Amino acid sequence: MKIIIRDNAKQGSLWAARYIASKINEKAARTSEPFVLGLCTGSTPIDTYAELIRMVKAGEVSFKNVISFNMDEYVGLPVEHPESYHSFMHRYLFDHIDEPAENIHILDGNAADTEAECAAYEKAIVEAGGFDLFLGGVGEDGHIAFNEPFSSLSSRTRVVTLTQDTREVNARFFGGNPEAVPAQALTVGVATVLSSKEVVILAFGSKKARALRDAIEGPMSHYCTLSGLQNHPAGTIVCDEASIGEVKVNSYRYFKAVEAAESR
Repeated sequence: MKIIIRDNAKQGSLWAARYIASKINEKAARTSEPFVLGLCTGSTPIDTYAELIRMVKAGEVSFKNVISFNMDEYVGLPVEHPESYHSFMHRYLFDHIDEPAENIHILDGNAADTEAECAAYEKAIVEAGGFDLFLGGVGEDGHIAFNEPFSSLSSRTRVVTLTQDTREVNARFFGGNPEAVPAQALTVGVATVLSSKEVVILAFGSKKARALRDAIEGPMSHYCTLSGLQNHPAGTIVCDEASIGEVKVNSYRYFKAVEAAESR
């Protein structure tokens, strides 16, 4: 596991965007095969998406040969609802870049058969060639996507019931009312994320500090699904000083030293 530590969330977001763009450009330089990208929602990736938009408009990267799959969507929330993840992604990324509409994939939370939708989504990821890179965030309790604590580390795309804690955290997007947050969601599984060639997780702010401590220094456990990244050959957490604050001092020094050595 690699840990990239920046002074603040803005700097971490810029690092992530430029890293993603570099990986898209690297693949484009050696093959005509599309770059398959996993994407997340929430407030955490907004600055990363803003930088990617800037880079597309500046001609520094193109999404014309990118195929994207989003990690989750609420069940039963209309696509046009401002807090659906369909709306979020178009508002903060897709409406501003050159990715073809047919390359954009988001789970259908209004599907008549949600289990069939999940199975088809998992199949589509495989048929696209699997993720070259998956960009995710992490919840305060260490969950990735909607893989709440005690989700199997071998889980795949499925229907999940959201915990009350998650609904309360997300209530800020629904007028402060946890009951307005849908009770279920469709989500890629932990194993779906970890099957990616690379995984980049964003974690900013002091509220994520316990999750990072558990994921980095704790045992690999379904209690903290982010901890599954410990077993990934190319997993990276991009964090800020506030979110890394609960790891041991020597762990912090180690990660800073590794990055300094690799940047020489």
